[in-house]
Formats: sequence, C-alpha cells, structure tokens
Amino acid sequence: MQTQKNFNLKSYNTFGFDVSCKGFISCNTIDQLQGALSYIKQYPQPYLILGGGSNILFSNNFNGIVIHPAMKEICSVKENDEHIWLDVQAGVVWDELVEHCVNNNWFGLENLSYIPGNVGASPVQNIGAYGAEVKDCIEQVNGIFIENNQAFSLSAEACQFAYRQSIFKGELKNKTVITSVVFKLNKTESYNLSYGPIKEQVEKMGKITLPNVRTAIIDIRKSKLPEPEELGNAGSFFKNPVISKEQFATLHEQHSSVPSYPVTHDLIKIPAGWLIEQAGWKGKALGKAAVHNKQALVLVNKGGASGKDMLELAHTIMQDVNNKFGISIEPEVNII
Repeated sequence: MQTQKNFNLKSYNTFGFDVSCKGFISCNTIDQLQGALSYIKQYPQPYLILGGGSNILFSNNFNGIVIHPAMKEICSVKENDEHIWLDVQAGVVWDELVEHCVNNNWFGLENLSYIPGNVGASPVQNIGAYGAEVKDCIEQVNGIFIENNQAFSLSAEACQFAYRQSIFKGELKNKTVITSVVFKLNKTESYNLSYGPIKEQVEKMGKITLPNVRTAIIDIRKSKLPEPEELGNAGSFFKNPVISKEQFATLHEQHSSVPSYPVTHDLIKIPAGWLIEQAGWKGKALGKAAVHNKQALVLVNKGGASGKDMLELAHTIMQDVNNKFGISIEPEVNII
C-alpha cells in the first residue's frame, strides 16, 4: 500500500475542479482497503472514500487522505433458468457493468445506461433514471465497517432504499466502505419502456431488443447531458422534489403545464429541471459556473470555475425556485 502525497484530484471529480488532497491511497484488493482503513485509525486525520467522483463537489482542497476503492472483478455467484446473480466489485465502472449485462442478454440495468460513476456508489444514492432504480436489481450489498474494519453484508431490504436514498446516506453515513454489490438480473425478456420518450425512441429502430433499449437510453442522455470531458458536470445536480397531493393541486392551479409523476397515493414528484427552467435559469451563468442550456437540472463548469462558484450558483437557484413556487429543492451531489 502506497500513499501518494499532495495528489491532484482533477481527474477524480467529473466537475474537473483543480483540487488536491493531502494523501491518496488506491486499493486494488479488499486486503489493501482494510490496510488503508487501519492506517487512518493508526494515524487519525480527515479521510474521504472516493470512487469515480461523479457525484461530488469539492468546495476546496481536501486536507486529508482519500481512499480510492479500485477493485474491479465481476463474478457470477448463482444462476437458474430465470435469473443470474452477479457479485460486482466497487471499482467497476458503472456503464461498463451495464454494457456487460446487455452483451450477455441479462435484463434489469439497461435503463441505467450511461450513468457516470462506479458500482460502489450505486446503492448509496440508489441511482435511477427513466423509470428504473438500481434497488430493483440489488440483492445484497457487501462492505467493511470503518470503525472496526469488519466485513458486513446487507440485504436489499436492510439497505432501506428510497428515492435517491439509502441507509448509507442515513444511519450508516460515513461509517462504511462498500466493497461489492450483488445484482439479481433477469434472463428472460423484461423491458421498462413506460418512462418518457424511451418506447418511441426504441420503436424508431424497428424492434424492441435489449441492445436497442440501451442505445436509445444513451442517445437520449447524450442529447440532454454534456460529456464531463467536454464540460465539467456531475449529471443531475438537484433531486426532484416530492410534494403532497394538496401542494401539487395548488401548484397545478397556478401552473397548469407542470409535469408530475406519482410516487405514492399522497405524494407527487415534480421535475426539478422544470422548476429551475421556469425560474429563468436554464442556460444562464454566474461567472464560469452555469446551468446547462439543454437540461436545467445540470450545472456545468464552463472552464476555470471553482467549487465555491458552483455552490454560489446552486444556492441562488434554490432560493429563486423557493421564492417562485414555495418548493425547496436540494442538491443530489455530495458537497465536501
């Protein structure tokens, strides 16, 4: 195990902020990860577990140790006529896993194509897109408790998944490192095409197939979202707010075009991007931090912006949305 001193994190955060950390440890095995956790116990200091950096905003340099889980194995652990179970280590790039599943004709993750980041972060955020959430395919999450360096396994139910939420953002926040996720995937045809323009996009290709669904999802995402290599961003910056049926009725009276998605009998999800656009922020900027001109949910680094610049923009948008609609929106990204 080697600690790299004064390590630049520009390539480890998709905003492309030019920030550094005091020390950086990349762990290619679980033993190395446990060694890194022992090190920060032996020499107490600030630390951060960092995967692909696709859902993080550094507001400044990090004055501590960054531990980077880089384990990248994909193993089949069980299989029957209907399902296959894959144990996927935390350092696997998320979209490479989705591509692997599609190439093997395993169903379940295709709607989550082209989401940036690594597998280890997927259950923390309960990533979702186009009518699917990763919790729908998770059987088990494995990891290590930071306090005692002991391994754990949690069932999907024990992970307390909710919209962009899990136990790893609640009770176990900053207390664990995820080492692998076990996914249960379908071997028989099963599609989720009900959300947005997916079905129409797939039908343009002539036939509904797993590769065509993945291609459609990627095409839709590319048409709306900038590539981080070209324009630094962390994907959706804000969570879509969930409001009561009564609050929605009032909102609908004032804004009849408001899009909505039922969450439960009493709760309605409103697209944060619509709220931001209606508040006049789509395509606008504060200095070098800006709102993307094709998708108001995405904040971008036009080049040379700092984390503080992005935070100032985010807080201004949140205030304007609240003033106009009486609805609070909050960041989906983790702010360090």
